Amino acid sequence: MQESRLFKIVYYLLDKGQATAPELAEKLEVSVRTIYRDIDALSGAGIPVYAEAGRNGGIRLMNDFVLNRAVLSDREKQEILTALQIIHAAWNEDGSHALQKLSAMFHLHAENWLEVDFSRWGNTGSDKETFDLLKSAVIQCRSVRIHYAGSDGTISRRIVYPYKLAYKSKAWYLKAFCTERQDMRIFKLNRIFDLEMLNEPFTRRDVPEPAGASGQDCHPVTLRFPAEMAYRVYDEFDPAQVQRLENGDLIASADMPQDAWLTGFLLSFGTQVDILSPVCLKEAIAEQARQIYEKNKS
Repeated sequence: MQESRLFKIVYYLLDKGQATAPELAEKLEVSVRTIYRDIDALSGAGIPVYAEAGRNGGIRLMNDFVLNRAVLSDREKQEILTALQIIHAAWNEDGSHALQKLSAMFHLHAENWLEVDFSRWGNTGSDKETFDLLKSAVIQCRSVRIHYAGSDGTISRRIVYPYKLAYKSKAWYLKAFCTERQDMRIFKLNRIFDLEMLNEPFTRRDVPEPAGASGQDCHPVTLRFPAEMAYRVYDEFDPAQVQRLENGDLIASADMPQDAWLTGFLLSFGTQVDILSPVCLKEAIAEQARQIYEKNKS
């Protein structure tokens, strides 16, 4: 217990620069006397920690102090190596030299277990170019002009202030302030094309997060699938949202945006889905299927 507390003191001082004994005591939920005993223990272990009296005084580490590799546990060392691998894979940054140096210092081998490819099957590289351009725009706070294919079938031209790239449910999204709608919106990267980073900087401001990927509210939807559709059901829904019946059928319940995207999503299952609720959605799908039949029956 004391060893863990000593590490926390060192980490806190490295982060904050200095702290008072009462401040550390409150943070670690011990007495001030215990903090002073811990400082003596750290000093005795060779950690260059000292206390200064006076109004601007406090407990400090020597300015040139760095953590020795022995301070980190094997698990913490492996987590650091893993974080570097993720940065290298996700951001396409060359972190191999730093990874090699830390692996040698930690006496651990960094397994090459992670690979991230932003492109769709058969894509020639435009997906990665889109991601890299938006990443730069987010970091530099630069406006971007995009063309976007909406779920309502329209293609719009917009200027957005990109705030964040987010990965959710097997797809990348851009969270951005839309200057046309004067509100935050979420854009699916696969639907963004003909984008251009502008020389126009923007200032980040506190704007509420949009409700969903389409910026619309979501409503409860309950669906039933036959057992042979399990591969699709578990592709699309979290296992916690799925109930398996005795005959093998699957009941999926989730909050979903009831828009044109949902209609197309449900139609992609063909006859292998039964909409249990809401009834209005069942009727809308039936009408859409009737129109498809009328259009293609000849």
